[in-house]
Amino acid sequence: MVAGTVPTSDEGVVSAVCDAYSSIAREGAHSEYAEAVAEAFGYTAEQLKSIPAESHMGLSCGNPVAVASVKEGETVLDLGSGAGIDVLLAAQKVGPKGQAIGLDISADMVNLARKNAFKQGYKPPQVVFIQTKLTQPLPIETASVDCILSNCVINLLPEASKAALLKEAYRVLKPGGRLVIDDIIAKKSFPHTVRSDLAAYIGCISGAVQLEQYRALMNDAGFTDALFVETGGDLEIYKTAGSTGGCAPSSPSTKCCAAAASPLPQTTIGNLNEWAASYQIYAKKFSSDNAAADKSPPALNRWWDAYPKDNLTSGEVASLLRDPDRSDYAIIDVRGDDRAGGHVRESVQWRADAFSGELDKFYDEYSKTKQVIFYCGSSKGRGSRCAAWYQDHLNGKGNTESKGCILEGGFNGWKYPDLVDGANSL
Repeated sequence: MVAGTVPTSDEGVVSAVCDAYSSIAREGAHSEYAEAVAEAFGYTAEQLKSIPAESHMGLSCGNPVAVASVKEGETVLDLGSGAGIDVLLAAQKVGPKGQAIGLDISADMVNLARKNAFKQGYKPPQVVFIQTKLTQPLPIETASVDCILSNCVINLLPEASKAALLKEAYRVLKPGGRLVIDDIIAKKSFPHTVRSDLAAYIGCISGAVQLEQYRALMNDAGFTDALFVETGGDLEIYKTAGSTGGCAPSSPSTKCCAAAASPLPQTTIGNLNEWAASYQIYAKKFSSDNAAADKSPPALNRWWDAYPKDNLTSGEVASLLRDPDRSDYAIIDVRGDDRAGGHVRESVQWRADAFSGELDKFYDEYSKTKQVIFYCGSSKGRGSRCAAWYQDHLNGKGNTESKGCILEGGFNGWKYPDLVDGANSL
């Protein structure tokens, strides 16, 4: 339960939002509640059955994927991706040649979303979830995204950050790229009692701006022809959906059950529909050079940098090799035919160009090995990428016994010639 007033600083607001949604990610949402909210805001039963139940938590206010016209092979970006519902639905449409990227401030949400992607059989770079603050420049290349989605997130940002994020969205879209936002918009000016209510802010109400102000933000960002459509969603669903089953059958009140079922904090500002409404916003990045979209850069230059892995120095790995009592590690050379000069002693070769497709086999062999140490020439590309794939696979399996690691500097930075074997010894 969140109580108190909205912090006075933008940094404090962002921190409060992150803490609240991180707690929701850790604790989960009641399935009846989550399904009721999702269906109330436009998700079909078929869509919900096609993705893990843990990917939708009753935090949406629309269904942007349904109207985004996502096509096979496209790059889709979700701003505030939560547990992954819209990214996973978009991934079904873009297929193996496309890419679906989710950005979220909460490490707990990102970890949950990655596990949900794993359940669906997705792995990077087709589906990537990255922890980042939406109040900062996005870690996405300019003019690299075909379609941007956002679902009930922009209202949670401080006002200056709303403007900055929309400008970033315009920057990363390709010429002709599309933006679909589902968000909450204020019906009237909020009194201080509403604007300062932290529970109402976390619940996506108090941070909402009025329609004309939202139009101005979109226009200033470059989206000069944005279309705003009020969807008519009942915001009271956040308070009344679902039932935890925690109340006694004879309880005269179902309100206590509904309140307990909602992962969002309960506010005392009254009927939410009196203060705000759900909207869907459509916009496009117009450009005189739409042909430039065909030569756009990859959206993520190095997706693997966002995935956790441990770095080990040459000295640390050399100590392992020289310790006769240590056998709880493996050293993996992911280079191909570029192994001139040999390799680190005890290395086993798993080529990077085939590693993603052999993850299940690799996992079967090394899942009980405490440290699995990857390297290539520099360990900045192939080695780091394979370590990220392996660690993501471990996380998806819930395995904490093994860990993906990187040999810093790779073979080029190896400082112990006495611990080098010949190139042909693998």
